[in-house]
Amino acid sequence: GTSRETVETAMELARSIGKAPVELKKEVPGFVANRLLGALRSEALKLYEDGVADYKDIDVAAKTALNHPMGPFELMDMVGIDVVYLIRLAEYEQTGDPASLPAESVKEKYEAGDYGRKTGHGWYDYE
Repeated sequence: GTSRETVETAMELARSIGKAPVELKKEVPGFVANRLLGALRSEALKLYEDGVADYKDIDVAAKTALNHPMGPFELMDMVGIDVVYLIRLAEYEQTGDPASLPAESVKEKYEAGDYGRKTGHGWYDYE
C-alpha cells in the first residue's frame, strides 16, 4: 500500500489548494462522490423506467428537495449519455454484476446517438 507519509503529504497538498480530500480505507473503482451520484442516477432511472415519475419531475425533485445544482438527467446530458453508457459497460465487464449494466433508457439514447448537450439531444433538447 501507500506509505503513511505519502498519504499525509497528499492530504495536506489537497487541503492547501482548498480541496476536501477523502482518504480511502481500501481501493474501489471510481471516485467516492461519483459513486454516490451513480446511486442517485440509478434510482432516478429506475423511477423513470418504472413509470413512477417523468425525468423532468425527477430533476426538479433533486434540485428542490436535495438542493442539487442540476438533476440526474440534466447531469447525464452534461457528462454525455455515451460516457454514462460506456462507464456502466466497463463496470459490468469488471464486476460481472448485471446490476452494473446500463439502464435500458440510457442504452436506447446511446444507440440513437442522443448523447446530450454534445449532440443537441439527450434527455433534453439543446437546439
